[in-house]
Amino acid sequence: MSLEAVGIAAGYPGQTDVLRDRCLQVPAGELVGLTGPSGSGKSTMARVLALLHEPRAGSVRIDGTLVRGAGYAVPSQVRRQVALLFQSPRAATDPRMALRTIIGQPAAIARRAVDVDELASRVGLTPDLLGRRPHQVSDGQLQRACIARALAQQPRYLICDEATAMLDAATTASIMRLVLHEASEAGMGVLMISHDLELLDAVGAASPPVFAW
Repeated sequence: MSLEAVGIAAGYPGQTDVLRDRCLQVPAGELVGLTGPSGSGKSTMARVLALLHEPRAGSVRIDGTLVRGAGYAVPSQVRRQVALLFQSPRAATDPRMALRTIIGQPAAIARRAVDVDELASRVGLTPDLLGRRPHQVSDGQLQRACIARALAQQPRYLICDEATAMLDAATTASIMRLVLHEASEAGMGVLMISHDLELLDAVGAASPPVFAW
């Protein structure tokens, strides 16, 4: 059981592929690290694995099942199996929405009930913050809301694309502990993408080995 990319070639229209014959596997319930210089295609691979970007060549499989297409071309029950936590929570949220709405968004789209207050509590957000909009909270608080939104999706795999790059050291440590705790509780496979090898080592992404591009 794993989230697997095999022989991936991907880029954007009019540009040379940033990924060429790349392979990566995230076993269910395990933590895998991915590091490499800027421009090496880490974020592109994150989007490919999250089913947001269709590769030019290669394949993506979730627990052995081949996934075709990307975005809304993929059935919603398949898309929900992979959640992506972005580097910038402000770019990943609608500034017009309150945190309560942001957290509950995946459940609302799937037309199922979710306890937003319970999710908020799990990620360390107090009730008074849920009525605030992104500009009224800190980056760390907003990233916690994004983690809660990912948990509301109930994914089997979580991809963290430089998810703490914009945060201070203390907040980074707190966010990482939270992600790893929730992943362990839910048995999620986690891909941790970071330039920071010390961070990957600290969170235990050295075993299994870090993929270095």
